[in-house]
Amino acid sequence: MSLHGNYDPENVFAKILRGEIPAAVIADEGHAIAIMDAFPQTRGHCLVIPKSPSRNLLEVSPKDLGRLFGLVQRVAKAVETALKPDGIIISQFNGEPAGQTVFHTHAHIIPRYNLSDMSEHAQGKMADKDELDSLAERIRAALN
Repeated sequence: MSLHGNYDPENVFAKILRGEIPAAVIADEGHAIAIMDAFPQTRGHCLVIPKSPSRNLLEVSPKDLGRLFGLVQRVAKAVETALKPDGIIISQFNGEPAGQTVFHTHAHIIPRYNLSDMSEHAQGKMADKDELDSLAERIRAALN
């Protein structure tokens, strides 16, 4: 699969952005949203998704990219405050061979806790909705 191709407006993140699929929202800004990952690798795994359609980082305008990663940093700081992880992974995949599974640009914020297991990307099980909502509330409170 090529890094460039047609954007599919039916991808799961486009549906979340349109309100067709529910999500535990942490922040909703004019250019991007931050949500809890429904299939988290660790407790508190978040995603930051730009609202403009693009398949990957190579297709995002520099201005939108700067705003996207500004939100990534703010959410990562809120995760640190709210959840007290021992470390935080920030990751972003471009193309299927690189691990991208949803072809709408997004960044992962993955808290790491010493000696805890971390599931592989796109291999975790679906999280409990109430737990995601609770985590989103804690992170949102730390964001404000």
